[in-house]
Amino acid sequence: MSVRTLTIDGAPVAIEEGASILKAAQEADIRIPTLCYLEGVSTVSACRLCLVEIAGINKLLPACVTEVAEGMEVQTHSPQLQEYRRMVVEMLFSEGNHVCAVCVANGNCELQDMAIEVGMDHTRFPYRFPQREIDVSHPQFGIDHNRCILCTRCVRVCDEIEGAHVWDVAGRGADSKIISGLNQPWGEVEACTSCGKCVDACPTGAIFRQGSTVAEMEKDRGKLEFLVTAREKKQWTR
Repeated sequence: MSVRTLTIDGAPVAIEEGASILKAAQEADIRIPTLCYLEGVSTVSACRLCLVEIAGINKLLPACVTEVAEGMEVQTHSPQLQEYRRMVVEMLFSEGNHVCAVCVANGNCELQDMAIEVGMDHTRFPYRFPQREIDVSHPQFGIDHNRCILCTRCVRVCDEIEGAHVWDVAGRGADSKIISGLNQPWGEVEACTSCGKCVDACPTGAIFRQGSTVAEMEKDRGKLEFLVTAREKKQWTR
């Protein structure tokens, strides 16, 4: 396998051809913020938090889907990128109804952690306060569309790991939303196996276990990692 050498924030990195800049940064212990990225499922570059600067290219590129190239010079934490990432997080908070004080994922939320990481303590954008529904028709789980950031991790986990494809995205622009089945209440979707992988994959409190109270819900990301490894190594077959 061919190897590509590049520099990330001035540090030399060698990685196999075809790898993403994000993967190369992870190999070098260089942190690039992400929200939509989830190890083991396809990458979609939805959140735009992993944008990086590449010498000789006059636009920012998403690290999760941009392949490394020989001699590439990458910057991951310039003042421009830091300001951009803060703006993205501010927009996520202003676009939805993210009230951490009454959220089941308070203290265990990747969006909340990201706000702290980028130094966001307020948003300069007006809050939209959209009117969005909460679906608790499923006997075990619920989905609060007010807290959804459309990262589509639930869609990809359900499709690519569980193989049920319960979730999808409907609508366009500000009307986009995650739907279950053919836009049915979640509890009526017969394809759902009640595995809970979408709950563990969700970075916020949008998909939750019923009965969880404020700051009580914890995610089991290790279960997803085990399933991905088992699938890739075919550990469930003899």
